[in-house]
Amino acid sequence: MLKLCVGAEAVEDLIAWQASRYGDGPAMHVTRMWPKRADEILAGGSLYWVFKGLVLARQRVLGLEEREGQDGITRCAIILDREVVRTEPMPRRPFQGWRYLAAGDAPADLVPGREREEPLPRDLLEALAQMGLR
Repeated sequence: MLKLCVGAEAVEDLIAWQASRYGDGPAMHVTRMWPKRADEILAGGSLYWVFKGLVLARQRVLGLEEREGQDGITRCAIILDREVVRTEPMPRRPFQGWRYLAAGDAPADLVPGREREEPLPRDLLEALAQMGLR
């Protein structure tokens, strides 16, 4: 699954926000809609986070749970592993909600030791992706 990480400038912002909100417990993202492809997601899927037009990280999905909002509407809580895995930068245009991401289209995890590198400029990444060199 793909989701925009609204309000975060960088992966560190997501990590800090989840730590302050969930402590040592599992993280979660609550959404209005229940995924139609829940079985696929629960079979080892991840939520890929988009920061300022680039996919830069993922978290493994551990479960899906119903949550009732203060308005009485039932929502879906996507339960996430606390480990945030950085990925190769992949350009992604803005969208609303979340999107499915085929396993073959997902960016690779970063090679250990490259976590602190700054991603290439977005226009360069898009050009490389168009050439099949992402």
